[in-house]
Amino acid sequence: MNTWRNASLALTAAAVLVLTTACGQDKGDGDTKSESVGAAGQAQPGSGAYGSSDGGSSAARPAGQLAARDTPKLGRVVTDSAGFTLYRFDKDTASPPKATCEGECAKAWPVVTAEGAAPAPGVDRSLLGTVTRSDGTKQLTIAGWPMYRFAQDTKPGDIKGQGVGGTWFASAPDGKKAAPGAAGDGQDADTGDGAGQDADTGDGDGTAARPGLSTRQDPKLGEIVVDRNGMTVYRFKKDTAWPMTTKCTGACLDKWPVVAPVAKNDTEGIRKKGYVTFKRPDGIQQQTIDCWPLYTFAGDSKPGDIKGQGVGGTWFAVSPQGKLVGAPR
Repeated sequence: MNTWRNASLALTAAAVLVLTTACGQDKGDGDTKSESVGAAGQAQPGSGAYGSSDGGSSAARPAGQLAARDTPKLGRVVTDSAGFTLYRFDKDTASPPKATCEGECAKAWPVVTAEGAAPAPGVDRSLLGTVTRSDGTKQLTIAGWPMYRFAQDTKPGDIKGQGVGGTWFASAPDGKKAAPGAAGDGQDADTGDGAGQDADTGDGDGTAARPGLSTRQDPKLGEIVVDRNGMTVYRFKKDTAWPMTTKCTGACLDKWPVVAPVAKNDTEGIRKKGYVTFKRPDGIQQQTIDCWPLYTFAGDSKPGDIKGQGVGGTWFAVSPQGKLVGAPR
């Protein structure tokens, strides 16, 4: 009994030491107290969008923080928090919202649930809604249109579902078709349920997806962190890294959406030490750099905007090491 107890205590101490080394050993540029992390976690998302390696699971997918991605062929398309394209189905209706893709269709086109849904930066929150499916699932709607993913989109940036059957189209951030009336070449005729169609076998829109987090050189601020859509990433001075805490809650998140978890292998030029996921008190999973929680700014409407810089004297862009950029000492 003593041997088992000693081993258990040793494992617990080792786990605490790992997290302490990741988040508490280096002095940051904020308040870093030696207290318990509490709701913070270290688990990182897998290489697939939701831990699935084949991208073909029929399980419903949570929307999370939505984003708008610019594509050469389709213009702006809406993506979920993992960077996967969202689609709408012509056989659904928006007024009233109604989802008709069920059964086998829903295996090919996994439902996007409203869990954690937040609008893409610069998009009116009132466009987001829900429709209750026959199994009780709350499906995300944009401008009334139910949202889906495509099982054959296996990595962020894929748009293989565009035009399938002449009825499935990538959604624009306002719920309209990203390419109105344009079906993909060489698609099979619609079978009535939206499933089993031949899809484009290329890599989406033909361009490589930007990493989930990377950097860019801003003419005013220097090297700063940006998300998959090129939007500036920010930190809040009132947050802390040790313990990991957030002071941006409730209505604050309407203006400062959290950066959803991004796998380490989906980053470029970012500090990896202290690169952990923070489980907030509201249950939202938030990415950190050097244990500092990360956000974007709803007032930034296009890549390259830094309208959030210095807001309230508490919000600042982030360096690749997780430091505040341009903040007064």
